[in-house]
Amino acid sequence: MSKKHQDDLSHIRSMMERSSRFISLSGLSGVSAGLAALLGGIYVYRLFQQNGIAYFDGVDKEFPVHLVNQLIAVGIAILIVALVSAVFFTVQKSKQHNLPIWTSATKNMLFHLAIPVVVGAIFGVALLLHQLYVLLAPVTLLFYGLALINAGSYTLTDVKYLGFTQLILGCLSLFLPGYGLVFWILGFGVLHIIYGLLMFKKYK
Repeated sequence: MSKKHQDDLSHIRSMMERSSRFISLSGLSGVSAGLAALLGGIYVYRLFQQNGIAYFDGVDKEFPVHLVNQLIAVGIAILIVALVSAVFFTVQKSKQHNLPIWTSATKNMLFHLAIPVVVGAIFGVALLLHQLYVLLAPVTLLFYGLALINAGSYTLTDVKYLGFTQLILGCLSLFLPGYGLVFWILGFGVLHIIYGLLMFKKYK
């Protein structure tokens, strides 16, 4: 096969991939989200210490209302930072590579990502209302992992691998309830940073 035909086939494959997958995700958005989660997790641990709570003693706990409100505020802040950084770095990468952002592939990716995330959020609110705090870390990891796997068919395949690792951490944390915060920091913090750096290097 001539070089021209090979180049033509490569170009066609590239166009098909662009039309069917959202490929403007930036590894830097993963790094920034991971840093936010890492710092947030450390801050939460400090809050436990300040309130005299020995988090790692393996005993089920009842948190005071003011502490629960603080934890919710930290979670919302981390989510906002993650979303803002994802949008910012994605837009920057799209402009840099002259790629469209709002396409059918983007809509499919967001839709399939949102289903497990929304259900997981409702599940998390129910856990808060019933004061089942020990299950919050495993549930968030599990539903987030499912969301990534679900959306992985419409974006970079590497996203699925991150989803599977989140599922593994979520399953492990179910059986080690006294270490939920550690698994949460590993999943949302450390893994995001590692994944983001690998993706930045691979797709820069």
